[in-house]
Parts: sequence; C-alpha cells; structure tokens
Amino acid sequence: MNAPEITKPVMRPYLSATAHFAAGEGSPRAFLERCLAALDASEPTVGAFVTLNIEAARATADESTKRWRAGKPLSAIDGMPVGIKDIIETIDMPTQNGSPLFEGFRSERDAASVAALREAGAVIVGKTVTTEFAATEPRGTRNPWDPARTPGGSSSGSAAAVAVGAISVGLGTQVLGSILRPASFCGCFGFKPTVGAINRGGSYDGLSQSVHGPIAASLPEAWQVAYEIARRAGGDPGFAGLYGPATPPAAAKPRRLAVLETDGWAVATAAAKRALEGAVAKLKSAGIAIAGRPDSEQVTAVETAIHGARELSVAINAWESRWPINTYRARDAGKLSKAMLDRGVQAEAMTLEDYRRAIADRDRRRAIYHTLADEFDACITLSAPGAAPIGLGSTGDPIFAVAGSMLGVPALCLPVLNDGGLPLGLQVLGFAHRDAALFATAGGVLEAMKDG
Repeated sequence: MNAPEITKPVMRPYLSATAHFAAGEGSPRAFLERCLAALDASEPTVGAFVTLNIEAARATADESTKRWRAGKPLSAIDGMPVGIKDIIETIDMPTQNGSPLFEGFRSERDAASVAALREAGAVIVGKTVTTEFAATEPRGTRNPWDPARTPGGSSSGSAAAVAVGAISVGLGTQVLGSILRPASFCGCFGFKPTVGAINRGGSYDGLSQSVHGPIAASLPEAWQVAYEIARRAGGDPGFAGLYGPATPPAAAKPRRLAVLETDGWAVATAAAKRALEGAVAKLKSAGIAIAGRPDSEQVTAVETAIHGARELSVAINAWESRWPINTYRARDAGKLSKAMLDRGVQAEAMTLEDYRRAIADRDRRRAIYHTLADEFDACITLSAPGAAPIGLGSTGDPIFAVAGSMLGVPALCLPVLNDGGLPLGLQVLGFAHRDAALFATAGGVLEAMKDG
C-alpha cells in the first residue's frame, strides 16, 4: 500500500503583502482575515494556541489599515499577525507557562518584546502553546505536516501556527533548541539571536543561554521582527542589543563555510545525512568553498569544543533553575512534571563551584569557536537529526541546535531540506553580535540552494 500523500501547509509572509496597502490594494485587516480562516481550519487538529484575542486583533488590524492608507505605518511590521509564546507576558491575556501552577495567571503587564511589537503596530493574535516552563514536557500541539508527529518544542505553538499560515511570525525562546528544532520540524524559518540581543524582560526564560527570537514565514520577516523589537526595547540589561540595519540585510554569497557534524551526526537519519551532503554539494557547485573536519584543524578543534554541548548546557540550566523550581515545588509539587522535578534534584546535587566550573568551560569553548571568524563567513549543519518523530510524548532531540545555544551565537534554520518528504532545516551559525552578517550569508546560501 502506498503511503498517504502529505498535504503541505502553506505559510503566509506579511512583508511582501504590504507593497500595495497604501493604494488600497489589500489591507492589514484583509490579511488578518485570511490568517484567521487558516487558524479556524487548522486549530481543531493542530492546537497551536492556548489563548486567542480575536476581537482585539481585528481592532488593531483596522487601526493599522488606516495608517497604511494614510501612508503613515508605524513600522514595516505594522499590521503583521503575530503569536506570543505563552511564557512571555501579555497584559490582555494570561501567561500560563504550560503549567497547571500558572493556570489563568495574569501579570497585568506586557513583556518588553510584546510592548515593542505593539509599539511597532503588530497584531497580537494570541498566546501560542509552550511546553512546561519552556522545558521538555509537551502540551499537545500537533505537527501540521502530520498530526501524528511532534511539532518540536518548546516553541511548539509558534512554529505550528506559522506553518499553517495563521500568523506570519511566532515569538519563541531558545535555551537548547526551542526555536530551531520546531522551525525545522514545521518547515519554517527560525532565528536564534546572539545571547542578550533581545530584551527578555517580563518573560519566564531567565536562563543564561536563553534568547527571544522569531519563527517566521520568510527570512526577511525573521530579521524585521527582531529588529523592530530591539529598536524599541534593546537587549537584555547590560547588553548592547541587536546590531544591524533597519531593513533585512541583502543576500551575500559566502566566501567560505565550515560544515559541522556536531554530536548530532551519530543520531541523524541516513536521509538527513544525505540531505546535508547534497546541500554541501550544491554550495560547492555555486563556487562556495567548504571545509569540514578532514580539511581544517580549526574545524576539528571546534568539533572537539562543542562535543558534549548538551550535557554542559543541561548542567548550567539545572543550577540556574534551582530557583524557581524550589518555589514551584513548595507551592504544589504535584503540578510539576517528573522532568521538572528531576531537574530540581540535579540542581540540588550541584554546588556553586560546579556551576562556576561549567560556565568557565563554556567560556573556553566559545573562545575556540570564535577562532573560525577570521577564516569562515559562517558554519552549516542540520537543524535536527531528521524529520519530526512520530508521537506527542516528546518534542524531539535538540542535539544539533544545542551547540549554537551553548556558544551564544546567532543561528538560523532555513527550511530547504527534507527527510522522507517532511521538513528538515539547514542550520547556519554565525558569530556573536554579527547577526546581520549571518542573515546576509544565509540569503546567499538560499540563493545557491535554489540555483543548484
């Protein structure tokens, strides 16, 4: 019997639709209604949202329509339908953190990133499903490509909602692989900025590797949303924020790329390995120099430096989670998952000296990685070990994405590969505070992949 044909969900980029708004050809309200139709059609199966605020979204889109008609949009994303991961505070909707402990909780304020999006005119459609405290426990969202499969996590709802065209961008967070992995599984663009580049005030992702970043319907969308947030809210306290231009960086053909296997190569599917090898061949045929472990002592040193990135990151996360897990256990340990309780046990078994050694080791590894910056424009690898796995009990393996998180560097998921007809992202990693250069390089990679 032949396998059932996969119905490909359709993303809905916003920026390209704004070109004729001023002339009355289309409008933010009309665009929103198309998104809402997609939401209505997909939500019963996919379950990307935990809360919706459709009335407010329509009112905001109407105001945006007036501004575009008057030739006075607040920003390039004025009127863009956006979803907010439900660990990020919103004044008009609960922030429930994927946890029964926070059911119905309202902080009565917007997080810094949400306030910035509203100032830029974005239309906040609703809160997207997150795993418990943006960690490992799934909360039921299904993959739009195959409802029997996970959408990835922890930014599960953001990726799924973008994939079906219910929103153009979903705001996510990543501390291990929570932007890149769901973007890969759902066939979206995902952007993990340099650590500290986007202000996380008012969000429940206080770990030192965590970042806010967009999961988007297009590469320009990903840049523009991050830029508009950083312009208004800056970076985390003590950080200079996202560097780069007011418009998406133009594509630039990379001179030389490093290909990294990472620890993920041992668990990647055969089809995923072939997909990466095919991408490397296309890039080489486009005249881009590629160097891997066999070709470069520097790349070999970096492969060694990122070995064990997940274990190191998990240890750092555990210590940094000692609070608030202790306070959550004191409130009602019965409402925490076993994975969260186990993280608390790991934290209790650590000492401050253990943590200090871990962050010193992370600093050492980061320094080794950045020796590549003089020789390479970026690094490439897979975003995930393969297509989204079947089952909703796990969000999949973050093994390919965790290296970039541990290194604190910007990373992009480009939805240009596949594994058995299902999405698989090509990951492009840059260098700290060179996010704009990464976008230019990624644009050049996209062009080479299309031409190949």
